[in-house]
Amino acid sequence: MNAKSAEHSKPHAAPSHEGRLTLARVLSLLVTDGQIEQADADLLRATQSARHSHAHPLVVVADMSWKSRRAPHRLLDLETLTEWLAGVLGIPYLHIDPLKIDFSAITSVMSNAYATRRRVLPVEVTPREVVIATAEPFLRDWEKELQPILRKEIRCVLANPLDIERFQVEFYNLARSVKSASASGTAPGIANLEQLVELGRTRREFDANEQHIVHIVDWLWQYAFEQRASDIHIEPRREIGLVRFRIDGVLHQVYQLPMSVLTAMTSRIKLLGRMDVIEKRRPQDGRVKTRTPLGNEIELRLSTLPTAFGEKLVMRIFDPEVLVRNFSELGFTDDDQSRWNAMVRQPNGIILVTGPTGSGKTTTLYSTLKHLATPEVNVCTIEDPIEMVEPAFNQMQVQPSIDLGFADGVRALLRQDPDIIMIGEIRDLETAEMAIQAALTGHLVLSTLHTNDAPAAITRMLDLGVPPYLLSATLLGVMAQRLARTLCPHCKQPAAVQDDEAALWDALVAPFRANRPAQIHRAVGCLECRMTGFSGRIGLYEILLMNPALRQLVTREADLAAIRELAYREGMKPLRVSGAMKVAAGATTLDEVLKVAPQASEG
Repeated sequence: MNAKSAEHSKPHAAPSHEGRLTLARVLSLLVTDGQIEQADADLLRATQSARHSHAHPLVVVADMSWKSRRAPHRLLDLETLTEWLAGVLGIPYLHIDPLKIDFSAITSVMSNAYATRRRVLPVEVTPREVVIATAEPFLRDWEKELQPILRKEIRCVLANPLDIERFQVEFYNLARSVKSASASGTAPGIANLEQLVELGRTRREFDANEQHIVHIVDWLWQYAFEQRASDIHIEPRREIGLVRFRIDGVLHQVYQLPMSVLTAMTSRIKLLGRMDVIEKRRPQDGRVKTRTPLGNEIELRLSTLPTAFGEKLVMRIFDPEVLVRNFSELGFTDDDQSRWNAMVRQPNGIILVTGPTGSGKTTTLYSTLKHLATPEVNVCTIEDPIEMVEPAFNQMQVQPSIDLGFADGVRALLRQDPDIIMIGEIRDLETAEMAIQAALTGHLVLSTLHTNDAPAAITRMLDLGVPPYLLSATLLGVMAQRLARTLCPHCKQPAAVQDDEAALWDALVAPFRANRPAQIHRAVGCLECRMTGFSGRIGLYEILLMNPALRQLVTREADLAAIRELAYREGMKPLRVSGAMKVAAGATTLDEVLKVAPQASEG
């Protein structure tokens, strides 16, 4: 838990009397601390309506959307007011992060009824102390009641009153569901290599449709959507199950659940994804379409994998609003967009997008196809699997079980009168030859390839066995890309470039005539970014545009270093230089760029 005391230039001692926090008291403190005008306080006090009579005073003030009179004149929203009041009263402040709460432990501290009656919520339990959040700083008699029962030190923190109300309901309901699921019991099954002896027990198998399991899965998805997770990992271990979210490319462990509950959750999700619930020995794929609490449609792509301790499930989350975006949102500079458009506006040829898994290739291709898919154009795709169902495209999925691969798919698509074809990935010579055949017969072909940078895609295609003269005749260009975390706009701070950073910067960009910035920005951390300092990701791009000079280097003995050197002279910027430009623009940090982008000299 990250509890902290807010700092103010005029701290006030907490009043000694007991009683519920009142609007009059809050307004008086705000005026005394110079946060609002006396006239505003008087007006709110005079116009307070009956609908506010049961609302927490901080909620009433937050509804006014006032801005602080003190620099930096922050909006006095509920979270800001709670932090301010904590500082004024000298009480530690806490923002409740549900992903850091062990709900099984905290709900064992007190009953739901007691927490609701006292308007408190346990948020952390250690061997020595219990941390309890409240929004009523003057009502503390519950501490005397709990001390002899818990036999631990009690530490009180001030938290957002609406968060306390919300999580009182959600944490206790979730804990109740987990307890009910655990009590039902389940045999781990033969998929767990270390628990075969459990087969002798007579506990019944779970029904994946039991209400408590349904509730746990719904709650898991809800929080994954709220936290902007791109993937959910449900992982069995020897004694417990782990749930992890990938947020902005980084995995965060968020829950530990009993193995019996985890097994039932996996069964429930497989059932929704129309997968074989009984089959646990082979990997399976599926998909689920659901809605966020705000009503937006979300698709989840499911993948299971048998492991030593049971079946592992990964859910990749595809948000249509994220998957199809304009080029500036993706991180394209004007020069990047100009070079990319020079390729995709051609009537025929092959365009390759390269990069590792999770580097944003699918988003780039979908966004590009969405712009190209006018009513006059027939756009067809062959994917493995279909990442997102898009009404503007004609999409086909690879089906290995019936020998329908990429090459067979392209062969079939060519008989469908296409204008543009997107091939999910070129993996072998047969698929590469079909892509070239499609380009030679007047179609624009877009596909992905796994290489380290853009020039390496040329040698990779040659390694697959593509004749150099055909590749030279059809390849329009290659784009390599990576994703770097973007600095949180709410907390990033400008800073001077350090000596070691300046030397590194000059080594990176000097050959490309890019000036070193006077200052860059650094990650800080705030509530908006869950104290990470980063929020979202942005693309780094290396775009190789084919021209007659480069085509002459496409030979059976092609020299990758020579191709790369000529591409640089023709205007291609390496991934790290693209990243350096993002650093100069205040979008990310140099460390992030160095972490995700390979050195320009690597092959």
